[in-house]
Amino acid sequence: MHIPDGYLSPATCAALYAASAPFWYVALRRLKRLLATKLIPLLSVFAAFSFVVMMFNLPLPGGTTGHAVGVSIASIVLGPWASILAISIALFIQAVFFGDGGITSFGANCFNMAIAGSLVAWLTYRAISGKCAIVSRRRVFAAGIAGYLSINVAALLTGIELGIQPMLFRDASGAPLYAPYPLKIAVPAMMAGHLTIAGLAELILSAGLVAWLQRSHPSLLRATAPGAASTEAEAGGFGWLAIRPLLAGLAVLMLITPLGILAVGSAWGEWSPHDFADAAARRQIAAVSANQALPAGVPQGIERLSSVWTAPVPSYAPPFLRSSSFGYLLSAAFGSGLILLAALVADWVFTARRRSG
Repeated sequence: MHIPDGYLSPATCAALYAASAPFWYVALRRLKRLLATKLIPLLSVFAAFSFVVMMFNLPLPGGTTGHAVGVSIASIVLGPWASILAISIALFIQAVFFGDGGITSFGANCFNMAIAGSLVAWLTYRAISGKCAIVSRRRVFAAGIAGYLSINVAALLTGIELGIQPMLFRDASGAPLYAPYPLKIAVPAMMAGHLTIAGLAELILSAGLVAWLQRSHPSLLRATAPGAASTEAEAGGFGWLAIRPLLAGLAVLMLITPLGILAVGSAWGEWSPHDFADAAARRQIAAVSANQALPAGVPQGIERLSSVWTAPVPSYAPPFLRSSSFGYLLSAAFGSGLILLAALVADWVFTARRRSG
C-alpha cells in the first residue's frame, strides 16, 4: 500500500496532501497538551511498532506481497488522533530514509493508512466494544474486526487512487501517464490479498495485542473505554519506565525482522521503472493484473517522478553490507531508533519547559 513516486499525478498528490492536512492539524491541536505529559513515550513506541510491523512482508495470492500496518492497536491505545500522528511518523521515516512509499505520494499514503485506517479502526472498536469492561473478551473481538476493516479500507482507497489514474491522465497517444491499470483491475488486485492474508494478519495482531494488554497493562486500554478514561493522575503512569514491556516487545520484533524478506515478489502497484523493461517482471505483473499486459514503455509520469527523491538506504538494504538479512535488521533498528531518539529529545524539551514554569 506504499504508493511510490510517479504512480499518482501531481494533481492527485496535491489533493491528497490537502485532504490530509486538516487531520494532521486537528491531531496536533488536540494532542498539544498531552504531548507535554504522558503521550510522547506511547506515541513513539507505537510509531516504531508500526514501522517494524510493516517490514514483515507476507506472501499474497498470485505471487505478490503485503503487510500488516498496526494501525488498529495504535488507535485503540492512543485514540484516533494520536494514532494518525504515530502512523504518519512511521510512513515519513520509511519514505525519506528507505524509499518505501514516495515523497510526492506521502500525503496519499498517510490519508489511506494513517488517517482513514485510524478513524475506521477507532469507530469500529468503539461501536462493537460499547461500554463493556476493559478485560471483556468482547474488546478482543472488537479489536480484531477493527484491524480487519481498517487495513481493507486503506487497501480499497489505494486501489481507487491507482485505478483512476489511467482514466484521467493519458499522453497524446492514449498511453497512461502514471499508474497503468484501471479501476476494474486495480481494485480487485489490491483487495484480493488484503481481504485474505493481510487482513487476517491485522486481525490477529490487533486482537492478540489487546488480549495481552488486558492481562499485563489494562490501563493502556482506558483511552477508548467509555466511563474509564485516563485521569491526569494516571498520566505519569505511561512514562518510559512504565512501558518497558512494550519496549522489550519492540526489541524482540526488531530482532526477527529478517523473516520479513522471506516472502518473494513485490507488492502490487509498487513496481520500479526497471520492472517495465524486464520481460520476466512484466509477465509476473500481468499474471496478477487480470492477465493484462503493461504498456510497452515506462509511463512518462513514473519515469519522470520516480527520481524525485533518492533514499539513502533504498529497500532497507544498506549498500555497504553484503548480508541482506543483517541489512534488513540494521534498517529496522535504525528506523525505530530514530523515532525513539526523537521522542526522547522531545520528552526532554517538554520536561525542561515544565520545570522552568
